[in-house]
Amino acid sequence: MPGGLVMVWFRSDLRLTDNPALHFAASTGKPVLPVFVRNTARDVPWAQGQASKWWLHESLVSLDASLREKGTRLILRDGDPGSALTALAVETGADTIVWNSPREPDGRETDAELERQFRRAGISVKVWPSAYLFSPDDIRTREGKPFLVFTPFWNACRAEKPPREPLPAPARLPFPEITVRSPSLDEPGLLPAPDRAEGIRAIWKPGEPTAHKVLDEFLATRAHAYKTDREFPGIHGTSRLSAHLHFGEISPHAVWHRAREANAEHFLRQLCWREFASHLLFHFPHTTDHPLKTEYNRFPWNEDTVALRAWQTGTTGFPFVDAGMRELWSTGWQHNRMRMVTASFLTKDLLLNWTLGARWFWETLVDADLANNTLGWQWVAGCGADAAPYYRVFNPVLQGEKFDPKGEYVSRWIPELAGVSDRFIHRPWDAPAGELRAAGVKLGSTYPSPIIHHEEARKRALAAYASLRRL
Repeated sequence: MPGGLVMVWFRSDLRLTDNPALHFAASTGKPVLPVFVRNTARDVPWAQGQASKWWLHESLVSLDASLREKGTRLILRDGDPGSALTALAVETGADTIVWNSPREPDGRETDAELERQFRRAGISVKVWPSAYLFSPDDIRTREGKPFLVFTPFWNACRAEKPPREPLPAPARLPFPEITVRSPSLDEPGLLPAPDRAEGIRAIWKPGEPTAHKVLDEFLATRAHAYKTDREFPGIHGTSRLSAHLHFGEISPHAVWHRAREANAEHFLRQLCWREFASHLLFHFPHTTDHPLKTEYNRFPWNEDTVALRAWQTGTTGFPFVDAGMRELWSTGWQHNRMRMVTASFLTKDLLLNWTLGARWFWETLVDADLANNTLGWQWVAGCGADAAPYYRVFNPVLQGEKFDPKGEYVSRWIPELAGVSDRFIHRPWDAPAGELRAAGVKLGSTYPSPIIHHEEARKRALAAYASLRRL
């Protein structure tokens, strides 16, 4: 293919291995211009939170280093992607733009408009749907409708042709012999607020090389016990791949085939929950802000900024809930068991709108993923697909005693309760006064008293849900 160069637009696919767009660009024999556009438009729906911004910055640094090893480098642009990429194509003489389509609904709409815009400018376009294992438009019920329950969806995926094999990383990516300006990745614009960066940086290392190491380590040491261990937040029983997958530092195809080789069936099932989330958001894009079950538009949610702040800051007086929220703030991540428990507390104990929780998670999670976030919150609130029954209200004390029986998780994130015995650490208000004194705990002072009575809150929630069902 003589003449010109190929521009590769990186989006949520920050990797070299199994990157169809990059693989195609390398196969043309033309110079390759890798580009990332920071969309700075003010009206971007669900703009990235601070934790995600930190991960993105570090991931781009890693991607640039990998690209330089292949002979090229990452070019940055700011602004509207259409305008930025068109201008760059004119500046560099690029005759082809290629990319992998994202999972989000607004991304697909952007893709369609950009393809038309680029072709009108005489630029060739190629797009690959690499974000999915199974196309969300292909997996349908027998009636041709989207799935609303996970297990039938999972069975349908298993009946499909296996996902394609992952592609190798290009051996060489020649950079065009022209001068191309680009801002430095060292500038502070992508970094999160200083009060969050230190704790997040202490436990995470973004980038494609790390993603593959994390997968290798998980499959070699923990996948065999994943079915049971993943339920306990105090142990390292999950893969910790969620952010790496969200930013495309490793492809779902690579994960699928590696996990299949390791016979990690239960992990594959959880990987397909990610597909199910994308399937739902593909077919019901409005659910990011509105319930799938429309009757929940009439739900009598509370408005209580004091209770919301207590939940956000991990000061509700319920140790298991507070530990989960403090883990989230400190690390930018939260164990899946805790995501369910803390979401149930917000929506059912406090009767606060699930969208408030979804926005907080979006702001604070390094793995903030629109499809997963939407599915998770609507599942707990009872207003989405395959939702938890309205009468399922997680008891934060019983959940703690079952999934943190020795109180190790609570002690880690609420050190002021570390001296309380296993018997009472999840309900310190029931502990003998002498034990609290010995542990240095003064309820309402060193640790807050419960902001609500759980059993009364449960009855209130059930009454609210029952009233909705009668309408």
